[in-house]
Amino acid sequence: MNPHLRVLIVEDSEDDTLLTLRELRRGGYIVTYLRVDTPDAMEAALEEQPWDIVIADYSLPAFSAPAALKVLQSRRLDFPFIIVSGTIGEETAVAAMKAGANDYLIKGNLTRLVPAVERELRETLDRQKRFSAEQALRESENRFRTLCTSAPVGIFQTDAQGHNTYNNPQWHEISGLGDKESLGEGWTKAIHPEDRTLVLQDWQGAVSKQEAWIHEYRLLTPEDQVRWVRVLASPMYSSQGEFLGHVGTVEDITEHKQAAQKIYEQAALLNISTDAIYVRNLENQILFWNKGAERLYGWKAVEVLGYNAAEILYKSRDLQQFQEIQAILAKDSQWQGELQQITKGGKEIIVESRWTLMRDEAGVPKSILTVSTNITEKKQLEAQFLRTQRLESLGTLASGIAHDFNNILTPILAAAQLLPLKFPDLDENSQQLVTILEGSAKRGADLVKQILSFTRGVEGSRTIVQVRHLLSDVVQVAKRTFPKSIDTQTNIVPDLWMVFADATQLHQVLMNLIVNARDAMPNGGSLNISALNLWIDQNYAHIHVDADVGPYIVITIADSGTGIPPEIMERIFDPFFTTKELGKGTGLGLSTVMGIIKSHGGFVTVNSELGKGSSFKVYLPSNQVTETQIAADAELSNGNGELILIVDDEVTIGEITKTTLESHNYRVLTASNGVEALILYAQHKDDVSVVLIDLMMPGMDGSTTILTLQRINPHVQIIAMSGMMVNGATAQHKSLGILGFLSKPFTAEALLSTLQAVLHSSQT
Repeated sequence: MNPHLRVLIVEDSEDDTLLTLRELRRGGYIVTYLRVDTPDAMEAALEEQPWDIVIADYSLPAFSAPAALKVLQSRRLDFPFIIVSGTIGEETAVAAMKAGANDYLIKGNLTRLVPAVERELRETLDRQKRFSAEQALRESENRFRTLCTSAPVGIFQTDAQGHNTYNNPQWHEISGLGDKESLGEGWTKAIHPEDRTLVLQDWQGAVSKQEAWIHEYRLLTPEDQVRWVRVLASPMYSSQGEFLGHVGTVEDITEHKQAAQKIYEQAALLNISTDAIYVRNLENQILFWNKGAERLYGWKAVEVLGYNAAEILYKSRDLQQFQEIQAILAKDSQWQGELQQITKGGKEIIVESRWTLMRDEAGVPKSILTVSTNITEKKQLEAQFLRTQRLESLGTLASGIAHDFNNILTPILAAAQLLPLKFPDLDENSQQLVTILEGSAKRGADLVKQILSFTRGVEGSRTIVQVRHLLSDVVQVAKRTFPKSIDTQTNIVPDLWMVFADATQLHQVLMNLIVNARDAMPNGGSLNISALNLWIDQNYAHIHVDADVGPYIVITIADSGTGIPPEIMERIFDPFFTTKELGKGTGLGLSTVMGIIKSHGGFVTVNSELGKGSSFKVYLPSNQVTETQIAADAELSNGNGELILIVDDEVTIGEITKTTLESHNYRVLTASNGVEALILYAQHKDDVSVVLIDLMMPGMDGSTTILTLQRINPHVQIIAMSGMMVNGATAQHKSLGILGFLSKPFTAEALLSTLQAVLHSSQT
């Protein structure tokens, strides 16, 4: 209790006032007081300062306690009012108490004064506290209802059983239900019938566990409108920890859901596209990367989002072009053209790219949309077609020159042969000159024959030819005349099909190829000559522009020599192009080979790697295949859902091989380099049945990849592919644990039969 007491005394007697003060001071109070005896004086005292208690004499000449009480009540002041009187009847005292007095005392017995003051002060304090708490509660409730009424989301409250006890206006607007309809369990009527069972089960679980609840579901309004809502409910507890129910919010997320669905549909459409579609900001950081981009570049979306597109897709030499395009885009808002880019595996590709500068609602540039189409294969086919056209044009020119040379060389050769007859007594030096003249004329005539052969100007006689005999002759020439440091090996199938051809011209083709192979191995090496039968299907014909569906024989001349530099690969079949020293080659050898083979309806492919050698494959069409053989070749075996890992840096071959296997009931994973292959195999090693791997890849080559795969799984089954090797049973392959071999390019029949053979061997 506060020892300081401010007392307003309504009394006309100074002595009675002193007695009252003495009693209060005896009770331990430090008293500040003011005595008044008129209404005006009391009014002035109440204006002057606040008081803790009023002690009033019941009856004064000009004033009285009842009158003083009315003054206090008129001002709505709530502090104790005690009446003191010399004589007061019981009825008077009761009336005073009913009028609002807190207590009354007899002047002759003031011993009750201090207890009465203490009691009334305590009750007044408690009353004021209750009033403050009630007022704060009312204010809080008013604030809560104002907040709920103006809130942009629905607000609700439930009891401990999960029954609704309150909903704000926004809830009614969202649900379409009225106030009475929503109370109790009525709110559940707004839940969409398809969602009701699941939502109520989940809600009852939160109620029984007295825990927070978050859920997204659909409402169905009385007007049959479907609305998506997100509901968040938190448990409420009393001060004693008793669970009272939940209070929560209901947010209408219909527009958000519709927008998300629209974005999902658009993203799905973008992912279906075969084109690479990606979005980057003005700092070139990638913001969106579709499935087409993953397939084209090899990068997964999670690997590139946020990274600089220039650093991922371009080599340093191409960055200047990238910056120039950026400048054009800033000016014209769009750009279209061809670009040189790189994949994750470092492979260079050519894309047809369209760039569009995207702007926000205010027209301010915000991002760049890029759509790119892989035209690498198209450009390669175009280059192959243009090279063919160039050869045909050169052939036409060379044909005319050859005929003129024949006209010039004919009299020279005739004169050289007549001179010894006309002048039999020529001295030795003159005879030597005539011999040189005749030899040079013959060499010139042979050169003309090569030119005419290349240009199809010489029509030889064509018959049914068994090429195996020609190959035997060529092999004998190589073994007898080539240096002993060159080891010649053969692999010619005994039932090699026959072709309709000029045997002399084919012999010339084979001689040109083995001589080139010899010249590529000045320090010795191995020469492999092989021939096999091949039925070219649609799969194979798609890989090579000159191939048609049908039966062929394939002659392979492979060496382990110096290899052909990539920069001259496209020119090796051009006439008069040679890398040999002056006097050691005319540049007509390979052009003659190409001309002769094309005149027979065939084609030639070449694979080469510097320091590892070259492999020339000659394809000649054969009409000596029976219908039974063709039908047998057409019956391709299917798999049983086995998972095959294809590892090849050639995107075209990888995709075609994948398509072929998937169309014959295999599952396929593809990797464009050795590192990617190891990662994929480590993830799926328990499921991968066979690894189909190219032996010649940049970076980590096939052999290194195979050895690493065998460290991961010593029992991994490997089928190797190569455009160089012709014999799958070499000692090197055996040492690597290779179970099968495919010589590129290969047919679907060769692929599937080799795969089946390996799979069957693993099961036995």
